[in-house]
Amino acid sequence: MLNASNVADQPVFYLFIAITILLTLGYSWGKRRNRKIIREAFDAITAVLRPKDQTFTNIGGLTGYHANFIPDRNRYIQQVDATMTLLPRQSWLWYPFSRMIRRFDRLFLSFHLARRAAGTLREGHLIEKKYSTFMGAKIENTDSLTMETFQWGNRTFYHYYRNEKVKTEMERCRERIGPDPGPLRHVALVPKRDRMFVFLIPEPGRVKPVVAAIHAWFLDVAESAAKARGDSVPEDA
Repeated sequence: MLNASNVADQPVFYLFIAITILLTLGYSWGKRRNRKIIREAFDAITAVLRPKDQTFTNIGGLTGYHANFIPDRNRYIQQVDATMTLLPRQSWLWYPFSRMIRRFDRLFLSFHLARRAAGTLREGHLIEKKYSTFMGAKIENTDSLTMETFQWGNRTFYHYYRNEKVKTEMERCRERIGPDPGPLRHVALVPKRDRMFVFLIPEPGRVKPVVAAIHAWFLDVAESAAKARGDSVPEDA
């Protein structure tokens, strides 16, 4: 029968202690890392939108958050929803498998048109070729859209559009973002929902420039479309 001194002499005991210490340190590191990513991404979105009201909801411990932003004095964007899901960096036992399966952190943005601009969108997409094969990234009605392939930075993208006007608008989006898409993987104008959807990887320091460019571009799209329609919705709508 083993006593305490016998157990302490066993190599497996020291291995157990080492693994325990490693997992504890890994938890602390992963927790700090995920919180930094969340804080920087939401701070960047807030700085761009300058909302009059905002709410944050935890939906997954250290790996999932949802935020709702109400822009201040914005005639064309009613609200912006943001959902972020992160890799479980705090769990070193599960992290390698999650890295292989999910591959990267995810930030989804949904821009809701205000009533003034409702019904003005036409469908268009800029989507990275590799991301287009991921579950949940499929575009439903590609057979009714025109598709072109182009190189953006060092990535290959697909450009889907309903008509030439949308094609031009989406090209302006590319121009605003610049020669490198950075963490951006998908921009979608979805008329049946009166929304624009954006997917990007929330890499620290790279969220704000992309969100700022897309936000400014989408305001231009919504404003020009609303004015072309006559902008007939009352001012206080």
